[in-house]
Amino acid sequence: MRIRLDKYLADMGVGTRTEVRRLIGKGLVCVNGEKAGKAEQKIDSEKDGVSVNGNLLVYEEFEYYMLNKPAGIISASEDKREKIVVDLIGEAHRRDLFPVGRLDRDTEGLLLITNDGALAHQLLSPKKHVDKVYYARVRGRVTEDDVVFFSEGVDIGDEKKTLPAKLDILHSAEESEIELTIREGRFHQVKRMFEAVGKEVVYLKRIRMGKLVLDPSLEPGEYKKLGKDAIL
Repeated sequence: MRIRLDKYLADMGVGTRTEVRRLIGKGLVCVNGEKAGKAEQKIDSEKDGVSVNGNLLVYEEFEYYMLNKPAGIISASEDKREKIVVDLIGEAHRRDLFPVGRLDRDTEGLLLITNDGALAHQLLSPKKHVDKVYYARVRGRVTEDDVVFFSEGVDIGDEKKTLPAKLDILHSAEESEIELTIREGRFHQVKRMFEAVGKEVVYLKRIRMGKLVLDPSLEPGEYKKLGKDAIL
């Protein structure tokens, strides 16, 4: 793919367009071993070798990260006041990353961070029916009646009921443990579904999205890089 040198460098997280132009002007950027002459120089991202300060870059059009989102962090790619999930990707990375879908501030677990808009659409579109699996602790005794109720779709105050959901009871007591599989991503959906049966979600964690399963070795706030084949 042919691309402007300044865009290539900005995409790779080297700096803003202005910052990378300064680097080029100082002679710190080389293409195929020769100092780059200008920011608008076109390069072949698959064939040309680009280095900054002697460090060779490897261009990737798309990047994918599995993040174990901790509580207290906003699922957004930009916010002037709050810490956001993209800030947790600490290594040099593309500047156009975004979270695929949203988890509430107090919800933990699996979040995919990428810049691949087409893949995000595949995972989020209700028409694709991609399973999203959550583990939750619920204040109140979850029963088989709740299992049936959820399987028929739940009125949570929207224009339409939720799609049918699969509720698995792991432990039923005054504080129950469950796994819930849904195929939508409505606002506070899991919490509102349990509110509809008079119960309260006190802890919520997403553990699977499609075939992507949260790596149990990742502590909250930790992440790992993925290949696209691990997601679809």
